[in-house]
Amino acid sequence: MGILNGKVAIVTGASSGIGRAAAKHMAEEGAAVVICARRKERLDALSEEIRAKGGRALPVACDLASVEDIDNVVDSAVREFGRIDALANIGQGALDQQRSLTEVTYENALEFYQTGPIAALRFMQKCLPHMQKLGRGNIINCASHTALIGMPGFASYAMAKESVRALTRSAAMEWGQYGIVTNCFLPVVATEVSDSDEFVRATSEAIAKQVPLGYIGKPEDCAPVIAFLASDGAKYINGQFIGVDGGWRIFV
Repeated sequence: MGILNGKVAIVTGASSGIGRAAAKHMAEEGAAVVICARRKERLDALSEEIRAKGGRALPVACDLASVEDIDNVVDSAVREFGRIDALANIGQGALDQQRSLTEVTYENALEFYQTGPIAALRFMQKCLPHMQKLGRGNIINCASHTALIGMPGFASYAMAKESVRALTRSAAMEWGQYGIVTNCFLPVVATEVSDSDEFVRATSEAIAKQVPLGYIGKPEDCAPVIAFLASDGAKYINGQFIGVDGGWRIFV
């Protein structure tokens, strides 16, 4: 018996990294997963992988900057599976456009916001009535330590990710009355971006030296945490920020 048996979960940013790992793990735990991202061919491959193991998956192409695409993902989930129990807002665009504060442009900052907290907000608003109908729901957002401590070269990203934390707090306070819990995790893991971008890779290597466990985690380290936060076991956990970071930053 999986902890997500019978549940339907939407996972954004599922074509790679944490989103992909989370979708696979949630499917293994019994959830029907609606996976979305821009790269449809990757979603199709992941869907086939999940189905080959007996899981259920629905791939839907989605540009996080498009309200129409977001609405289509949620509508497709309801048409296919009839309900929405959990939403994992993991996707974030513009990750290849990290800049220092003096180099940030309006367009650069706006893209981070549109594909980060604003996309998360729209997904949450669109899922709300379906969760209200069930009398419960689990929302999991993805933030970053970068926003907490400030990190040179990540200005737009940090602004957007701190907004995700504010969004999480607001939803936890406003939507708890519906039985909906909203939480946030802050990962310190290596992804495709950190592997391909020299600046991000160097930053990750510097952080690894400060992590008590001595290494940077993998997307798979986040997946069980996300699955738990989407489960009934987390029904009384609300408005919390959980570091999946090997102890790099201890919350008190």
